[in-house]
Amino acid sequence: MSLFSARALRWMQTMTFAIREINQRSDLLPALRLGFHIRDSCDDVPVSLKASLLLVNGQPGPPDIRNGSLEAVGELSGKGDLISLGSRSPVLNCGDVTRSTSPVIIGDASSGVSMALLRSLGPFQIPLVSYFASCSCLSEQTEFPMFMRTMPSDAFQVRALARLVSHFGWTWVGVIGQESDYARFAVQLFLQESSLYGVCAAYVHHYPVVLSQQPLDELLDIIQGSSSKIILNFCGESEVQSILRVVRQRNITGIQWIASEAWATAKSLWDEFGDLLSGTLGFGIRRAEEIPGLKQHLSRLRPSNIQDSAFLTELWEETLNCRLNGSVNTHSHMVNHLDRKPCSGMEDLNDVYSAFSDVSQLRVSYNVYKAVYLVAHALQKMSDCEAGQGPFVNGTCGNPQSLEPWQLFHYMKNTKFSILGEKVDFDRNGDPIASYDLMNWRREQDGSLRLLKVGFYDASLSPELSLVVNESAIQWPVGQQAVRSVCSESCPPGKRVARRKGKPVCCFDCVTCAEGEVSNNTDSLDCTRHRATPVVRANNMELSFFLLLFLATCFLIGLLFIGEPSDWLCRIRYPAFGISFALCISCLLAKTLVVLMAFRATLPGSGVMKWFGPNQQRASVLLFTVVQGLICIIWLLTYPPFTNSNTGYLRNTIIIECATGSEVGFWCVLGYIGLLACLCFFMAFLARELPDNFNEAKFITFSMLIFFAVWITFIPVYVSTAGKYTVAVHIFAILASAYGLLFWIFVPKCYIIIFKPAKNSKKNMMRK
Repeated sequence: MSLFSARALRWMQTMTFAIREINQRSDLLPALRLGFHIRDSCDDVPVSLKASLLLVNGQPGPPDIRNGSLEAVGELSGKGDLISLGSRSPVLNCGDVTRSTSPVIIGDASSGVSMALLRSLGPFQIPLVSYFASCSCLSEQTEFPMFMRTMPSDAFQVRALARLVSHFGWTWVGVIGQESDYARFAVQLFLQESSLYGVCAAYVHHYPVVLSQQPLDELLDIIQGSSSKIILNFCGESEVQSILRVVRQRNITGIQWIASEAWATAKSLWDEFGDLLSGTLGFGIRRAEEIPGLKQHLSRLRPSNIQDSAFLTELWEETLNCRLNGSVNTHSHMVNHLDRKPCSGMEDLNDVYSAFSDVSQLRVSYNVYKAVYLVAHALQKMSDCEAGQGPFVNGTCGNPQSLEPWQLFHYMKNTKFSILGEKVDFDRNGDPIASYDLMNWRREQDGSLRLLKVGFYDASLSPELSLVVNESAIQWPVGQQAVRSVCSESCPPGKRVARRKGKPVCCFDCVTCAEGEVSNNTDSLDCTRHRATPVVRANNMELSFFLLLFLATCFLIGLLFIGEPSDWLCRIRYPAFGISFALCISCLLAKTLVVLMAFRATLPGSGVMKWFGPNQQRASVLLFTVVQGLICIIWLLTYPPFTNSNTGYLRNTIIIECATGSEVGFWCVLGYIGLLACLCFFMAFLARELPDNFNEAKFITFSMLIFFAVWITFIPVYVSTAGKYTVAVHIFAILASAYGLLFWIFVPKCYIIIFKPAKNSKKNMMRK
């Protein structure tokens, strides 16, 4: 018998324990006792349908277990189970239960079987409460109106898994699952949810429930042919065993397994496949620290209790490796059961490890426990209902003495209770609020398995807070950190993403941006200049480009002051300096005028902007510069600069320098630049308080202050120096003033564009 069967037997015994516990309580259903029938579903739809129809028709037939004794245990195949829990009459003796109908069914563990039962039991309106069926399809109330569960829907598990792979940067993930409703719906939901985080499926493959060699070979060929080392597997424990055996045969290592909830805590896999599963991550449903008294209840199993049950006999013989006298077990596994030594009667399940008695990971068992208590609390709520204040027609209440299943279901849907410190609540679809533990399969020093909680997912929290991961506590399959799993490496700044035709969006090439285009972010989809963005457009894009061009000219002017002077170089040097700075200040003056005029244009009846459009702006820059040009021409025609041999500065040294010629001409050029700067400063100062979130006038004001500081300092230094030091002072003044203009005008824009793109919007530009 498989260990999965032992787990299912524990689930069944948890149900009988919960019923006994409720029947012994004085505060819950004091006037009622619960009865039950347990039938084996064999994880097979026809068998389940036959058993359920017998139960709801009041003809249970020879049951696997019924309410003769709450201490009794019954048969179970181990693949699944169907539990019928019935409300009993308010008497202490058990009475005749063979003809009683079952008003509620707790089961099945399988989503597919649960769906089949719900469709078949529809006319009977029998509620079905599952403790392990997680398919999100069961939440569809129009199709399954009588369904509830204590197992969270896969919709929550899938969101948690999508967040998990995104958290570790795994954008290239293999997704596999068995051919079942559970896996198909889960895979579909995962693909939809993970795509929101930029995660792509390297492959998606469904394999049959019964795995023969051919489908196993097909699956392993896909796994080996993919570059992804991350595999998410939606299946049950037995399917994982079959897959891992072939993985070992092919010597495939280094896989990061992501377990679906169905096998995320299946300890039985470790003994055979511990080397392959070390480092596995998966979400397990919330674990109960302890169900008081359950351990003792499970330990009461003795040969005298199980002689008539083939399945419990099988559990005993397989776990303790002995043969009971008169054994009814007909199955053989690793060895023939007839070859085992006889049981002495002194054996105890507590002496060996068994999934049946292992209560360290009470997850599904806890769901069974909650399902029984859900029915009990619903019956209590029905019993407490007062006539005339009930939920049904004319304020009537349900009657526990003549129980109608649909009435019980109504109370179940509206029942809230606390159990073992947890608040149990259900949404409108009959699903509990999801909370998962992130489990890591960790190998201890002695080789044993430790299922370590390394995080959690709580669906009741906001998306950004729902997943918490303690990465430092995780043991990985290979190395000390998570493996990388991407189809294509990220494109660095300066390159853009180019999609590969016919491939997922995670597969791309990195293409260098064309000349004149840039990308400042990793994995940029497009290369741009930000010339069409609001920050640039709101601050007169054309004049900004002109200003950049003229500032570049100012920086180049400094080169004219280097080298041996000549007459032609001296006559070019000063006019070039004067005209280039006149162009820069003229652009700033025009930009300031635009800011002032733009806000005057918002006044009713104002048409001032038609007199200051783009053409007028260009003309103003040209006009202001032409004046400087005329000054320079007059200077050059009357008394131009020339080369001078200076012998008066140093007695034994001749210094060849540029003389200004006409001092009046030089100071007129410098004075005109100062006049333009004063006008610009005055207008910018007036416009600094205008209601614009990115008012350029304030930055122009700062730039003019820097400009004044440089040239006011320059004048006394220039007058008091001679020779080569005069050239150095001139070059310093040119570069310092040019850098001041460049910094204060363009750095604030670049900061917003590059580091604060969210503020680069029209709405933000206009907000005060």
